[in-house]
Amino acid sequence: MAEAIVRFESVTVAFDGVPAIEDVSFEIFPGESRVILGAAGSGKTVILKTTLGLLRPERGRVFLFGHDITRMKEHELFDLRARCGMLFQEGALFDSLTIEENVAYPLLNQKSVSCPPEEVRARVEEALRFVELAHTLDKYPSELSGGMRRRVGIARANVTEPSLVLYDSPTAGLDPITANNIMALIVKERDVRRATTVIVTQRFQDGLIMDKYRYNPQTQSLEPAQRDGEGLKFLVLKQGRLVFEGSQQELQRSTDPYISKFVMRH
Repeated sequence: MAEAIVRFESVTVAFDGVPAIEDVSFEIFPGESRVILGAAGSGKTVILKTTLGLLRPERGRVFLFGHDITRMKEHELFDLRARCGMLFQEGALFDSLTIEENVAYPLLNQKSVSCPPEEVRARVEEALRFVELAHTLDKYPSELSGGMRRRVGIARANVTEPSLVLYDSPTAGLDPITANNIMALIVKERDVRRATTVIVTQRFQDGLIMDKYRYNPQTQSLEPAQRDGEGLKFLVLKQGRLVFEGSQQELQRSTDPYISKFVMRH
């Protein structure tokens, strides 16, 4: 059996003695997807930051690509982080850099990423073409809409072709049509790059798109999946504790009042 890309073993992260996540355990294997649901302040973003070693557990252990990163020094984490892509909340683009410079940033600043300088522009153009923003190279973030900035963030997260991609609230604050377009791009990235994918969201619809659709490179469009939920699980956090882990069908069957809040009933 393949080694887990991410593994949490009874992890607790606290701020000023107050747990943000408490006794959380789960595993994610290569090529799988996870959708993390939870109310505001339930610890969703803390999970992502702890996965990258940006936050350190007070108790428990965190493994990334088979390495115990729980007590790793910052410089020891650089190469492991270079194998990850991250879309931060609101995209987190650099306002003073052009779109080209924003997307090129990981290629130029992660020492373990092997990209000759003469190939950077081509890689950036390809990443922006992938999210249908090839025409924005010379623009600045302030010149783009919220949905376009989020797409640039997706391009930057994937430009190094990482093995693991983390998306923090990729559809937050967007209208439903734009949000669905963003999710379609994430599915496209997942299926074309075959990256392990983790999404934090408050929208069950986001997880449903991940679960029900696959990207077909022949038609260059999303199509209904032949089998629902292959390699995808939902996690639900409540006040820092993991209260559910399972398939979309199991999630929808749950009678727990808190879990039911996140599920669209048909």
